[in-house]
Amino acid sequence: MTTITPSRVLAALLACAAVAAAGCGDDDDSGGSGGAASTGGSGEAKQVALLLPESKTARYEAADRPLFTAKLKADCPDCELIYSNADQDASKQQQQAEAAITRGADVLVLDPVDSQAASTIATRAKQSNIPVIAYDRLINDADIDYYISFDNEQVGKLQGEALLKALGSPQGKQIVMINGAPTDNNAKLFKAGAHSVLDDSGVKVGKEYDTPDWSPDKAQTQMEQAITALGKGSIDGVYAANDGTAGGAIAAMKSAGIDPKDIPVTGQDSEVAAIQRILAGEQHMTIYKAVKPEAEAAATLALALARGEQAPSGLVNGETDNGQEQVPSVLLKPVAVTKDNVADTVIKDQYVKTSDVCKGSFAKACTEAGIS
Repeated sequence: MTTITPSRVLAALLACAAVAAAGCGDDDDSGGSGGAASTGGSGEAKQVALLLPESKTARYEAADRPLFTAKLKADCPDCELIYSNADQDASKQQQQAEAAITRGADVLVLDPVDSQAASTIATRAKQSNIPVIAYDRLINDADIDYYISFDNEQVGKLQGEALLKALGSPQGKQIVMINGAPTDNNAKLFKAGAHSVLDDSGVKVGKEYDTPDWSPDKAQTQMEQAITALGKGSIDGVYAANDGTAGGAIAAMKSAGIDPKDIPVTGQDSEVAAIQRILAGEQHMTIYKAVKPEAEAAATLALALARGEQAPSGLVNGETDNGQEQVPSVLLKPVAVTKDNVADTVIKDQYVKTSDVCKGSFAKACTEAGIS
């Protein structure tokens, strides 16, 4: 399977920008009724439902939602956006999806709280002849139209490789693994990718946990348990599946009197707090997933499906097995970020603002890393 870079996706999106506009209005988080959609010059206005899973991970409200909204409004000024965030509650997401279907949504863009339970939503949408795009997380065992995400097993491989490199000679070293939510199919892929690198490396996994809801607080508790079980001096590294769980693990180490600068910790999502920890030496790395091309590709594809059209040429670049079918997929390339390339990745792309990162005590670390 061939993956495409964010720049190639953006090129495909620009080629599709000439598609005629037909209508957009942004609803509130509850998914309640918004203003009536008007009719655009190219025909009946469309309703696009964007259903995101949670807000504990900063990217969804800070990046995915506004980027998707901006792209949809640019291509379709009169379309109506039906937006909801499920706050990590699968039942709530089911209700939000039902509400969107009842309102007459022409397409569902669904980032599932529970990748398995969301199959019910997909089935319900199909019964109403509404196409479904699985966004960022795959929907398992269901008939869906498209999947847009990153190569998530590759994410885990990059994390595992970075951790091994930081450990130096891995033979005989002991690590703790703090994985993501067991209900998230992406978390399973991250874990599989990491294990594919770590299992034959000579590293010992002293303790391993799955983290319900991706909760930093629960990750902190898990790390506290690992420190108690293994001993303060017996942990050489931490595989944390994202930046939130990394933050929890680092907080637990600090509380136990362990200097996180001595123990490499992985992460993912390139959150501001994680970039600050990387610059300060407290977190070894994170994964940069360029949300802009992902969100914009989803908006472009959603609009095409809402109009009864095929996916724009050049956008789909692979297939993904969801347990029921091979789903046409748009798969983007993740990038490992350490202190050495922060300036050339997330800062250069303005994924995070320099003014947000380089505040207070982090100003000196930014200067030392060539960030100003």
